[in-house]
Amino acid sequence: MLATCNLTININHKLILSDISLDFKEGKRTAIIGPNGCGKSTLLKAVSGLSRHYQGDIFLDGQNIKNWPRKKIAQKMAILPQGATTPADLTVKELVSYGRFPYRSLFKSSDNNKDRAIIDEAMTKTKIGKLSSRLVSTLSGGERQRAWIAMALAQQPQILLLDEPTTYLDIAHQLEVMQIITELNLRENMTIIMVLHDINHARMYADDIVIIKDKQIFAQGAPQNVLNPANLATVFGVKADIYQNCHNPEDKIIFPVALTK
Repeated sequence: MLATCNLTININHKLILSDISLDFKEGKRTAIIGPNGCGKSTLLKAVSGLSRHYQGDIFLDGQNIKNWPRKKIAQKMAILPQGATTPADLTVKELVSYGRFPYRSLFKSSDNNKDRAIIDEAMTKTKIGKLSSRLVSTLSGGERQRAWIAMALAQQPQILLLDEPTTYLDIAHQLEVMQIITELNLRENMTIIMVLHDINHARMYADDIVIIKDKQIFAQGAPQNVLNPANLATVFGVKADIYQNCHNPEDKIIFPVALTK
């Protein structure tokens, strides 16, 4: 469904990513991890179509996205960037309604009833229906993040891209957001691609892991295969122990214990 081929990105004459070739698995949750500044967010912006300053190719449904209008891409993919902000006087429902923009035309009136139904459904899925008339600026961090996810869902995408969706949230709201993402994947068969900092979130909530280091793909595979002490030491410079999760014996918890340098 979505793939990159020999993707190379330079920004202000600085090489950020080099020769990245990836196949994102349809209907699965992929987590992109790596050290700060390694190019994770840059990769997400490129595959979403937000940035076209790259060499190489990005394919969506077998077609190069450089040949796609941005509105058509937005009907297939939705992205929630890190640190998104809204005007102070915007309500939750107004924010979510922006997700219908890719389907609106200057030459054809939109189906208001259909749009309203899709907007309401997006708010229901993210559990913010009761907040529809609230100003986004008055919401808690977790509520605000769910509102942004609802806006992305209103685009009716097949692929949802998330850049650090749990940043600045407390533990309870982090789990709430990750569980919503998991439900979307399971119930809608939605392909999820997310940049994550929390290694344990990546292990618990991803089917496939992509590790970026030194501008290239260091490893890709199932969490249990690539999130091991040796890789964590090489990529992040930390010594880590792995313990069995008492609540789920099939899962493990990664616990960094010391720097390796």
